[in-house]
Amino acid sequence: VEFREVAEEARRFLSLPRPEPPTAPRPSAPRGSPEAARRLWAMAEPLAGTLAETYLHVRGIKDLRGSEALRFHPRCWYRGDDDDSRDRTRDAWPALIAAVTALDGTITGAHRTWLDPASACKAPVSTPRRAMGLLLGNAVRFGRAVDVMMAGEGLETILSLRQIVPSMPAAAALSANHLAALELPAGLRRLYVARDADAAGEMAATALTDRARAAGVEALTLVPALDDFNEDLRRLGAEMLRNGLCTQLAADDRRRMRSA
Repeated sequence: VEFREVAEEARRFLSLPRPEPPTAPRPSAPRGSPEAARRLWAMAEPLAGTLAETYLHVRGIKDLRGSEALRFHPRCWYRGDDDDSRDRTRDAWPALIAAVTALDGTITGAHRTWLDPASACKAPVSTPRRAMGLLLGNAVRFGRAVDVMMAGEGLETILSLRQIVPSMPAAAALSANHLAALELPAGLRRLYVARDADAAGEMAATALTDRARAAGVEALTLVPALDDFNEDLRRLGAEMLRNGLCTQLAADDRRRMRSA
């Protein structure tokens, strides 16, 4: 009699459950894929009380309510390139993680901002910001857009504007090219495009506003006083940023502005 038969008879006699078959290890996700982005997001932790929150505070972004699209990873893998000398880099840095989503909320990618624990600024590497996954048409989203929303290139641009108009849904497309290709929600009535003050920013804003108007959406451009709206917030202050926005928002959207 084989041991397997003896073990099976003992199992039946003792009314023991049949053991679960061993499961195969989870296969690794292709580097830079949407699945890899979703796994990174799942491993990250809430933003509150982390180095990532401190980094945003240093950038003048202190009200982070409604920022569920942001998390923190204490040790996020960083792959150096030819501009990263080995004595200045390491394999992993703390990072601010932002979820890139489609209109239906599906996570399609992730944006990483690697941070220096000593300074709470960006890590001293050649490319401290990188995105992964499926980005075209998608964005880091804050709030659910119904009839009015803002869109811009950078994460910090959108977060800076939300210090002044916190109730307005917004989307950070993460680059000029991706801003031009941003997918707009059905039923949108008015779109504010926050442009950066450079040639690429102007071209992206023009492309998106043209697409929106062709779809019957009122499209207005928000222009910073300096290079971008985070620079306006940091160098000019919240009051000057508020005053500048007040002249650019439609009258019925000014009620969304936080009072001084």
